[in-house]
Formats: sequence, C-alpha cells, structure tokens
Amino acid sequence: MKQLFLKYKSVVKFILTFLLVYTILTFSYKLLLQYSTGARFYPEYMTNLVAKQSKAMLEALDYRVQIIPHPDEASLKLIINEKYVARVVEGCNSVSIIILFVSFIIAFAGKFKTTAIYILAGSVLIYSVNLVRIVILSIGLYHYPWRKDILHTVIFPAIIYGMVCLLWVVWVNRFSKINTKHA
Repeated sequence: MKQLFLKYKSVVKFILTFLLVYTILTFSYKLLLQYSTGARFYPEYMTNLVAKQSKAMLEALDYRVQIIPHPDEASLKLIINEKYVARVVEGCNSVSIIILFVSFIIAFAGKFKTTAIYILAGSVLIYSVNLVRIVILSIGLYHYPWRKDILHTVIFPAIIYGMVCLLWVVWVNRFSKINTKHA
C-alpha cells in the first residue's frame, strides 16, 4: 500500500488539494449567499450584479431591457423589448465555475505570483465571457425562442466549460510545477 501511495503521491496530493480548496471556497460562497440575500441585492449580490451588467450590455446593443424580481423564485426576469426572455438565477453568475477553476489551479500550483496572476486573470476572463454568454443567449432567446434548449443546454455551456478546460490545459502545460519538473 505504501509503495502504491508513493507511486501516485502527486495524484493523491492533487485530488486532496483540489477537494480541500473546492470545499472551502464552496462553503465560503454559500455563507456569502446566505448573508448577501436581501431587498437591496435581490436575489443576492453576485446574481444581481450579473443581471445589471447584462442589462447594460444589452442596452448598449440598442435593446430596451428591464430586470425585475421574479414573483415565484429567487431570480430576476430579463425582459427585452417587453418580451420575457430569460431568468437570471444564482447559477448564472459564474461564481461556481470560477470556484472550480481556482480549485484546479491551486491543486496544480506553480510559483505563487504566477499562480495568483493566472487565477485573477482567468477569473476575470471567465466572468467576462459569462456576461457575453448571457447577452448572446438573451438575444438568441429573443429572436429564436424555439432554439432555447440547444442554446441554453448545449452551445453556451460548451463555450464556458470549454474555455475553462482550455485555461486548465494552458496552466498545466505552461505554468504549473508539474510541467517544470519534466522540462
């Protein structure tokens, strides 16, 4: 058993580090959700922010946009030109994807400064691409509502998760300590 552990030490370390960081960040985020819910930022701060920024981007593209609280659930209704096209829920704010991204990068950490910069840059990129994703999805749902299923469940998740995987591959191949050991 000891030989097996020694042989796969780096794999075990990666898994344990990933799970620890993921658990801590997820628990911290759940606490943030619990304490940031209220009338000022409905349904909570990050989702509210994403909805407002998506609205601003859509308005810059010359759409008339409203975001109003959903009467039956913790979400915001996104209305384009008087047509209800989407609801912005907690899962739309990209925080859970960023937590996944950060956990992986820390589990494959490189030099501290490089790791910190990559986490910051990657998180900003994920957040920004997510905003663009919501805007394009909203426009798609406005103009092509019959394409809702393929747009929301296939194309746009593939874009955001594909980008995260690409960021991971770049990290492992260019910056992580694991790569420097084999160079």
